[in-house]
Amino acid sequence: MNSNFIKIFDTTLRDGEQSPGASMTTDEKIKIALLLERLGVDVIEAGFAVASPGDFDAVSSIASIVKNSQICSLARAVEKDIKAAGEAVAKAPKNRIHTFIATSPIHMEYKLGMKPDEVIKRAVRAVEYAKTFVDDVEFSCEDATRSEIGFLKEIIDAVINAGAKTINLPDTVGYSIPSEYGNFVKEIVTAVNNRAIISVHCHNDLGLATANSLSAVLNGARQVECTVNGLGERAGNAALEEIVMTIKTRNDLFNGIKTNINTKEIYSASRMVANITGIEPQPNKAIVGKNAFSHESGIHQDGVLKFRETYEIMRAEDIGLEKNKLTLGKLSGSHAFKDKLMELGISIGDEDFQKAFARFKALADKKKEIFDDDIRMIVSDETSETPQIYELIKLQISDCSEGIPSASVSIKFDNKIFTDAAIGDGTIDAIFKAIDRVSGYEGKLKDYKVEAVTEGKDALAKVVVKVKFDDKKPAIMGHGLSIDTMMASARAYVAALNSYLLMRDRLTNKECDHI
Repeated sequence: MNSNFIKIFDTTLRDGEQSPGASMTTDEKIKIALLLERLGVDVIEAGFAVASPGDFDAVSSIASIVKNSQICSLARAVEKDIKAAGEAVAKAPKNRIHTFIATSPIHMEYKLGMKPDEVIKRAVRAVEYAKTFVDDVEFSCEDATRSEIGFLKEIIDAVINAGAKTINLPDTVGYSIPSEYGNFVKEIVTAVNNRAIISVHCHNDLGLATANSLSAVLNGARQVECTVNGLGERAGNAALEEIVMTIKTRNDLFNGIKTNINTKEIYSASRMVANITGIEPQPNKAIVGKNAFSHESGIHQDGVLKFRETYEIMRAEDIGLEKNKLTLGKLSGSHAFKDKLMELGISIGDEDFQKAFARFKALADKKKEIFDDDIRMIVSDETSETPQIYELIKLQISDCSEGIPSASVSIKFDNKIFTDAAIGDGTIDAIFKAIDRVSGYEGKLKDYKVEAVTEGKDALAKVVVKVKFDDKKPAIMGHGLSIDTMMASARAYVAALNSYLLMRDRLTNKECDHI
């Protein structure tokens, strides 16, 4: 292993999806995985294969499609988990099983109900069994930072002897501080003595995930587990973009350490993850927040205009971010649109291109200025689209101050168009009830968010809804895009309905497979 090279292990599709409300469909996970591959991620943790038929399907599909990044599945130290993980990643040219067991006294006693020697035996069996499916096995000591160092050395030695090539030391509950974590990692690195790669996986409960991860790198860790936008359980994980850009920007302190990440793809990855999950980075988020390269203070603006490095330590271009500017209009043709996609680093197939171009032309007829983010959003909306079981054709609303809000919708289903109307407590409620009447499915709205994609009174509205169609199943997210907020809301609700029906059908098909 090159001592100056850091592997980037991305777990957006596994730990990132554990963020409340961040569930993704298989098709959405594939799109993110392909972008992570283009980003240059070394290892993609594609899911927890045993968790559900949907997770197994996602991991297996990604393993079949991604060629350059290593595909990994998480598995508890139990045979059924490991078998599911092994089968799911089997088709990947480069694959890995990531198995784990808790090693802290509090977890062993209260969660596992196991003695330390039993935990070691279980860990060794897990690694040996995983080796029957893949050559590359990673072992994690869950809650490592609250584990006894002597016991950690003992179990790590045992699993390395069993065949583990990577040892992960998670700060599972975000408990550590950088100096403490760095010293802890250094002691394990010394004990392992180059027999395995030391990896770190830090949570952000105290806001120190990135700092802890970087301290670990300075003390010998050579794999960092992270997520795009810092998504993850509770307060999230170390953010991929922060890890990579810190190493790049402060390479003087990191002694020539490098990663394989193509930093110009960072912004595209951030936007895709935000668009699919509906979870936007906070405006002041480092690297990818919308204010990250903005200057409000007159003193700062003056300094940047005179010499950018007075107040900017990175270039926006380094992460693939360009200034919003008018480049296309209603008279632009398909060649100009294709050139713009290439400039933005967007690659899509012919069918998706034609759909995105049609959406662009329709938008250009209504909007004076077309910004780069408008185009990114249009392409994301088209290429992330769930198959349209129900297709919204027309929406009409009536919302006067002295009347009752009402809406009528026309929806295409099975090559026929159905129309119905409803009244509601407000216009949005009326729209959703009208869609329920046409489809025959009654949804319960759990969350509703709307935001402007760019600036100006004619900005595109992006609506994200979370709807529960079945009390026994989780709420489903839907995305809608339009200059008209009501139309965007209707599209988002129909998208959620289509995602629910697709998920339900997939689960039914999986159940039939086992009959």
